Amino acid sequence: MASLLGNLFILAAPSGAGKSSLIKALLEKYENESSRPMQVSVSHTTRAPRPGEVDGVHYHFVSRAEFEALIEQGVFFEYAEVFGNYYGTSRVTIEQTLHLGTDVFLDIDWQGARQVKAQMPDTCGIFILPPSTDVLRQRLTNRGQDSEEVIDGRMREAVSEMSHYHEFDYVLVNDDFSTALLELEAIVCAQRLRLVKQQLRHRDLLKDLVDQA
Repeated sequence: MASLLGNLFILAAPSGAGKSSLIKALLEKYENESSRPMQVSVSHTTRAPRPGEVDGVHYHFVSRAEFEALIEQGVFFEYAEVFGNYYGTSRVTIEQTLHLGTDVFLDIDWQGARQVKAQMPDTCGIFILPPSTDVLRQRLTNRGQDSEEVIDGRMREAVSEMSHYHEFDYVLVNDDFSTALLELEAIVCAQRLRLVKQQLRHRDLLKDLVDQA
């Protein structure tokens, strides 16, 4: 990925850790920065839309048969089955967006992160943790979307998910939202300023400066 102008970020977390809220807040903060655009990848999924979700905006909602056909066609950059539903990311779409210099955020789990890292080792992986399991359960309960049985299942899955935190480049604890957002922003800025990216983005400037020496 060194030859791509944009940066690819993976954000993973147990359900309820605040991952989606952090991504949304970051994008809103930088929505008018046309020189360094960023966006969230729109994944395919076989799960049913939640209230307020729009096809093509939040996810590409497809049937299980359609998803499995796309797997056979080699469309997906990564895919995984979570809670009985498939989730996947189009590789072509991601690469085209990165070539344009747009930073892309992948909202995926550790299984997808492994697949992406294997293909693009330069990808920046960020894992978001809750401050405690009690807070995590309370956040899931406050959503008002799931039964206690479903929440119990999500809590069990959260423990399994969090056990893979060490496979990522950065770990954020989302206790205070404002602090976590600043930390996420710092990681993004640091990735943008890496030597390999600056050499690509400012190749003409660097050539001119060096030629003057």
